[in-house]
Amino acid sequence: MSLMVAFSTVAHATPPAGFDEFTGVWPTAVEPADCRPGDLVETGIQGEVPLDDRRSGRSTEGYNCNIDLVGQYQGRGAGPVSPTYENCAYIASTWPTNLLGPDAGVQVLDVSDPANPIPTALLTEPAMIGGTWESLKVHEERGLLVGTGVGLIESAGYISVYDISQDCAHPRLLNPATGSLPNMPIPITTHEGDFSPDGNTYWASGIAPGWISAVDITDPAHPMVVWGGLTGVAAHGMGFTPDGNTMFLSNLAGLTIIDVSAVQNRAPRTVIGHPLPHIGAKFWTDGLLNQHSIHVTYDGTPHLFTVDEGGSGGVKLFDITDPATPRWRTSAKLSINLPENQDRWASSNASNGPFGYDAHYCSVDRVDDPSTMACSWIQSGIRVFDVSDPDRFREIAYFNPPAQTGKHRQLPNSLHATLGSIAAPPVIGTFALARALMQGQTGADGVINDQSRLVGADLSADWCLSPPEFHGDMLYVTCMDNGFMALQLDPSVYPSR
Repeated sequence: MSLMVAFSTVAHATPPAGFDEFTGVWPTAVEPADCRPGDLVETGIQGEVPLDDRRSGRSTEGYNCNIDLVGQYQGRGAGPVSPTYENCAYIASTWPTNLLGPDAGVQVLDVSDPANPIPTALLTEPAMIGGTWESLKVHEERGLLVGTGVGLIESAGYISVYDISQDCAHPRLLNPATGSLPNMPIPITTHEGDFSPDGNTYWASGIAPGWISAVDITDPAHPMVVWGGLTGVAAHGMGFTPDGNTMFLSNLAGLTIIDVSAVQNRAPRTVIGHPLPHIGAKFWTDGLLNQHSIHVTYDGTPHLFTVDEGGSGGVKLFDITDPATPRWRTSAKLSINLPENQDRWASSNASNGPFGYDAHYCSVDRVDDPSTMACSWIQSGIRVFDVSDPDRFREIAYFNPPAQTGKHRQLPNSLHATLGSIAAPPVIGTFALARALMQGQTGADGVINDQSRLVGADLSADWCLSPPEFHGDMLYVTCMDNGFMALQLDPSVYPSR
């Protein structure tokens, strides 16, 4: 096994010979980070919180490599996606369990002093109390914060738009009527969402049955749906070309590529009913539940990072010179995601909820010739990669926060500690395990063990789902049980810019 793991840490510069982009499984992990003396390094293979560490309590100390925790605000935990803006952070809400605590809604933090984040406001409109899930997003240039009320996985109708450009610590609601009052919903389905690049449209998606809506927020005080339609059997997160004319919409196991220029270039509020043509699609079986995408360029050539939140797919990089036919260029995976390690993938997180060691959201330090990508990797914590060479990624740092074992009741706003405990086995991702077993790449010994249970996640590792966002040489991020954290990257791996 040690020889296999050592081999697996050398990533292919290009897809292996004969690699099939639909049926193939990327076979290698990124080169592991070279950690500092004194770091609390991982004791298992790359990305793993070993079963022994969970049993002994070692996982409550966390793991770090070339990153230091500067400051933290745990509060009552966090929902899936909590964005930041300048010196502020916005902690996503989880419905209905956030109602069990005294601070139901989206918590606003002032992070002017990263070592001492301070709560400054609580957003309590229907959308904010109703569980923002993956809809809570910031548009940097316009200084807007938008979120929708998602409820349990999917809902409809409520959206709140805030001005954060003047005082980010005290957001100002811009739409006190349409979309925000209980008796004035708008016709959208909600789960995930994001801004168009120019910030004039907020795109809301509601997973099943693949319905997405374009909300015109040119006038933020009066959000209005200007387009809505079916895109397939499911719709998740998204990414855009810089001009906003092409959407890369995440679906169950790939991307739907849509021409949205009619919405992007609309005469104000005149688009409803206009069909949006599909440019193409890209599907794969290495990973599932595609989450979101990031448009970047390398030497002027357009590329797309896209993230799978299930099935050990990791993060893929596609050359999208022809956006209709993305070409898979390389992948970022951890050793725990490889087929030969799927037995360890399943056994070590046997009782910590449906999500295991999978990527969820990423960000890059810049979109043109990115040098660094930071990702939330659920039970593997925060992972940071050197992506300056698009054919060979390597890991440079990681931070997996201390497990909050036994603190379920203290964290009513943590999706992991509350709703994530309904199902204890790592059911999201079992497709990769099943395939590895059928192909003889891994064994079943230990997959079911003394820690296995059907309900009640043991909180033996945190869930990190929110994108780590670059603030100079720091990362601002939330993990569900640990809440908000300000992390300092060591200058030896990420020089101050």
